[in-house]
Amino acid sequence: MILPITAYGDPVLRKKAKDISADYPKLKELIENMWETMYGAYGVGLAAPQVGLPIRIFMIDTSPFAEDEDLSEEERKELASLKKVFINAKILEEKGDEWAFNEGCLSIPDVREDVFRKPEITIEYFDEDFNKHTQSYKGLAARVIQHEYDHIEGILFTDKLSSLKKRLIKGKLTNISKGKIQVDYRMKFPELKKGR
Repeated sequence: MILPITAYGDPVLRKKAKDISADYPKLKELIENMWETMYGAYGVGLAAPQVGLPIRIFMIDTSPFAEDEDLSEEERKELASLKKVFINAKILEEKGDEWAFNEGCLSIPDVREDVFRKPEITIEYFDEDFNKHTQSYKGLAARVIQHEYDHIEGILFTDKLSSLKKRLIKGKLTNISKGKIQVDYRMKFPELKKGR
């Protein structure tokens, strides 16, 4: 089932999400619905707060980036097969010199900006069967994970922009929260709920 994606401005996107246990109700169903929602919106990542749940789950499928000819053969191969669910994730380390990449977000449609992030991470997480893993990622894979990880920490990519950039996109963000935007996937707009 495709779930509505929570738009910018909803308080759930600002909450630090909570860990869950293996007996979280209907976990398998939630994960299936999240995959369906992400693919339905042509996303490469989705976090539970983006479907209104303040819990520490996110998923990524970086295969769309595998077509990028600017990347090395090795990186394209890794991205082609990287499809994963991360539960109760904790980034243990981020290292290297920050680099810029143009990011977007399903909760903030039509806004894309360059964001600086470190190129290498080590992350500890549980998979959907609650097996524990500690893995390192670099490059675009690390970036997609960092972006989704920020969601479970209550951080949006727009928070990482300069104050000038933030001022320039303020009107767009206000319109998104009011639902004054065309999107081709289901969304839930915080300002519409208030009946304004």
